[in-house]
Amino acid sequence: LAEALKTNTSLTSLDLGLNGLGAHGGQAFAEALKTNSSLTTLDLQQNELRADGAQALAEALKTNTSLTTLNLRTNQLGSDGTRALAEALKTNTSLTTLNLEGNKLCADGGQALAEALKTNKSLTMLCLGSNQLDAAAARALAEALKTNSSLTTLELGDNEVGADGGQTLAEA
Repeated sequence: LAEALKTNTSLTSLDLGLNGLGAHGGQAFAEALKTNSSLTTLDLQQNELRADGAQALAEALKTNTSLTTLNLRTNQLGSDGTRALAEALKTNTSLTTLNLEGNKLCADGGQALAEALKTNKSLTMLCLGSNQLDAAAARALAEALKTNSSLTTLELGDNEVGADGGQTLAEA
């Protein structure tokens, strides 16, 4: 399927959630995204992509200009995978919706995404629920929100931002 996607020009949406793709499958779809120019929505939720899959997808996002929605929910990306995605967000201009819910991003991943939000101008929705984000990550996100003018929805439910992090976000 990933091979076919490299040359397909009509498919705009692909849902492969819960298919056990693993990191190798994520890498295959990342290669396809480097050349595909029709796909706008890709759902890879719950596929155990892990950091390796996320890093490959991040490389593809640096050059892909058609993908607007990417769902990577519950893929065990960790902070390494998230840092790679954050780097890609600094230059990607097409992605508007990114779901990273339930990926164990931790503070490092949250801070990396916050840094990316300072320069990203296309992302309008970012889902970061259930990621063990703490007050430090919340503070970094709040700082990014002061300069980011494109993000309209930031989902942070089921994290560990606490009262301090919540107050900082409220003041942003």
